[in-house]
Amino acid sequence: MNSSSLRRAAGLLLAGSLSLTAVACSGTAEPAAGGKVVLSVNGQPPQTQAFERKVFDEDVAEFEAANPDIDIEPHEGFMDPKTFSAKLAGGQLEDVYYAYFTDPANLIARKQAADITDYVKDVPHYSAIRPELRDVFSKDGKVYGIPTANYSMGLLYNRALFAEAGLNPDQPPKTWDEVREAAKKITALGGNKVGFAEYSKNNQGGWHFTAWMYSVGGAIARQDGDKWVADFNNDKGREVLQHLKDMRWTDNTMGEKQLLVIEDVQQMMGAGQLGMYLAAPDNVPVLVNQFKGDYANYGLTAIPDGEGTLIGGEGYMLNPKATPEKIKAGLKWIQWKFLNPDRFEKNLQRYKDQGQPIGLPVPPVADVWTGDIAARQAELKEKLATVPVANFKSYVDAAPKGRIEPPNAQQVYAILDNVMQAVLTDRDADPATLLADAEAKVNPVLAQVK
Repeated sequence: MNSSSLRRAAGLLLAGSLSLTAVACSGTAEPAAGGKVVLSVNGQPPQTQAFERKVFDEDVAEFEAANPDIDIEPHEGFMDPKTFSAKLAGGQLEDVYYAYFTDPANLIARKQAADITDYVKDVPHYSAIRPELRDVFSKDGKVYGIPTANYSMGLLYNRALFAEAGLNPDQPPKTWDEVREAAKKITALGGNKVGFAEYSKNNQGGWHFTAWMYSVGGAIARQDGDKWVADFNNDKGREVLQHLKDMRWTDNTMGEKQLLVIEDVQQMMGAGQLGMYLAAPDNVPVLVNQFKGDYANYGLTAIPDGEGTLIGGEGYMLNPKATPEKIKAGLKWIQWKFLNPDRFEKNLQRYKDQGQPIGLPVPPVADVWTGDIAARQAELKEKLATVPVANFKSYVDAAPKGRIEPPNAQQVYAILDNVMQAVLTDRDADPATLLADAEAKVNPVLAQVK
């Protein structure tokens, strides 16, 4: 489950459509007459998202004016795994194409992305991108793409309910034990208040079980020689399920209604009935825009225990048939559009001018940086902030080890949904039995990974 896809489904910033426009040009096309490189790129938002489309199209025009030797041909859409291979084989794949963090490993293995190792040395600020994000697009010392945005899971909490329950909103829980205690105090307020909520349907339960496992230093899958095997039927997995079971049945702090999905939980939080849930920063604007929440009432902190955190995100790769000229032009576009510190302030200001929230750890400028660039970005966000930046500081300052989703994630999550559902709906569910049964089903799924 990718937070970016959820953000698009909710119609937030930088949203797009999964529809893919057929294109006439091939990745091997020669430069246009007059010496221009014609570069097809996807990621253009649809016209139904007028502000995001306007920003994208303005950027194309500005980039072309600054680079008169490059002609950008933008296309709507992002990555659609169902049509990707056919588009590549048919010469219809864009020269520069979008990829979720779950895509690069398979694309690289199938040789469906250009090797850009010899070119990235000329990309400004590439070395300042967080190394764990660069690694997503790399294999065996070679580079095949560039990350442009990411998210990591944290703990989203209701500051107003914390204060009402006698908890300090500026000192949110740091461990799962502290989450459990805070949930008790919030539930004790009565009025159908729920201390903590969790997903368990539509692959979202498996997605969050993965986040829990990473937070306590566990895993979902590991490599065993040349194959992948399940790695959750162990002490870490039992620890996670027992903690959930205790909160649900012993403490009664997770509410009677279960089989929840993200929209259910967001509605509870937006209505002021929920204390905490696991989320990425892009949930916060949803609470405000769709569920009439108030930015001042929400805080985001690091994932409890902090042994690791689930990360996701997006980046761009290049058509394996692209010429050297197109690769160079494509990398220039990616860096200028998505990874350009010189445009930080301009981008933030134009979003602010349109009433978009500034100060959250989400786009319009990517939180992918280290060092001085990260510090400069933080300064500008605080300078132009329209939301209380301090509410999200503990999340921004945290640095748990980021881990991407397991192979064949959606199939694995579908199986793990059943584990989450059982623990949250059956008082007598046995964590050890649930994990053993899930392991037997997940291993054949992982055996398909090449």
